[in-house]
Amino acid sequence: MRERKIELLAPAGDPERLFMAVAYGADAVYLAGGQFGMRAFAGNFEEKEMAEAIAHCHRKKVAVHVTCNTMPRNKEAQRIPAFLEKLEAMGADAVITADLGVFEMAKRYAPHVRRHMSTQAGVTNYAAAQSWYDLGADRVILARELSLEEIAEIRARVSRELELEVFVHGSMCVSYSGRCVISNYMTGRDASRGACAQPCRYSYALVEEKRPGEYFPVVEDEKGTYLFNSKDMCMLEHLPDLLAAGVDSIKIEGRAKSAYYAATVTNAYRHGLDAALEGRPLESIWREEVDKTSHRPFSTGFFYGDPEQYIGNSRYVRDWQVVALVEDCDQEGGALLSLRNKITRGEVLELVGPGVDPVSFAVGEMEDQEGFPLMEARVPQMKFRTRLPRHAPALSILRARREHS
Repeated sequence: MRERKIELLAPAGDPERLFMAVAYGADAVYLAGGQFGMRAFAGNFEEKEMAEAIAHCHRKKVAVHVTCNTMPRNKEAQRIPAFLEKLEAMGADAVITADLGVFEMAKRYAPHVRRHMSTQAGVTNYAAAQSWYDLGADRVILARELSLEEIAEIRARVSRELELEVFVHGSMCVSYSGRCVISNYMTGRDASRGACAQPCRYSYALVEEKRPGEYFPVVEDEKGTYLFNSKDMCMLEHLPDLLAAGVDSIKIEGRAKSAYYAATVTNAYRHGLDAALEGRPLESIWREEVDKTSHRPFSTGFFYGDPEQYIGNSRYVRDWQVVALVEDCDQEGGALLSLRNKITRGEVLELVGPGVDPVSFAVGEMEDQEGFPLMEARVPQMKFRTRLPRHAPALSILRARREHS
């Protein structure tokens, strides 16, 4: 097996999520501008924000991949050269494309930016992967329908210089490589242009033509069924198998998800990947961490076979709530915090952060910035002080287990 550095690639849906992903151990982040990305309803980045984000990441030695992976129509295609020229000027490390025309434009208008082929391109075999490399691609993001065995064969049969990236965590799309027309047909929102309405998560029932308004469940359950709903993917416990298959980058899905998700999942995979590279077993606390984010039931995707659909419901599991972020903390744990949700004195919370393993503690004395004591902190974004069980760097998270949070 060739010597290589495995990249941990994290989602950055907006500046806050980018700062979290970088702080919690990402080697690279992927993000989008206000157009041409597959998550139109994420916060995304305006031009100035993107330039600042790239500069921040480069100071931290983190790479930035910019998505330009929608399937543009003619009028949209006319605007892409100017967008690519800006990426070149900003120093973006890579552009992610799915359309052959955009791929060729990137060569012309952003010649110093690496070109990655999106999972939207549906690369499922070594011939397609090698063809993209021959055309100038530096990396292909493989289709999520592939097994580990198929990935290993692709690795063995393509040029050694071609990098292979795979998704390892997050939401799965029911449609082939994410190329779906259901949303466009039902709602007019085009999934291939970043505006998916996620109709795969809807609850479906039958309506008989002559009985309008009467809904018949598809299965024997009064709640109906979720015909297209897929489980989420989690490969945290199987990273050694992915390394053995020869991948170069493991990617976390979730640009539309929260900053807490970006931090917690990146943190877990940072520890998991480091353990896999060093030949150590994964500590159970990091598998428990991904369960503390908002998620659907987990599967291992197609890596070991059919992941099966989840037809029970489309709700997320949400058992934990972020209550505060650390802004500053001394070596004894005296901390200035920024409130996100109500905290009561004596309440049991968990602290987790960059370089901080999860630790539980009961909230002690609290005071506002004027030094007045607080029995309860309840005004969102307010600053207050309390003592933590240990030193915690900025952007560390305090969370509470709360039902249906």
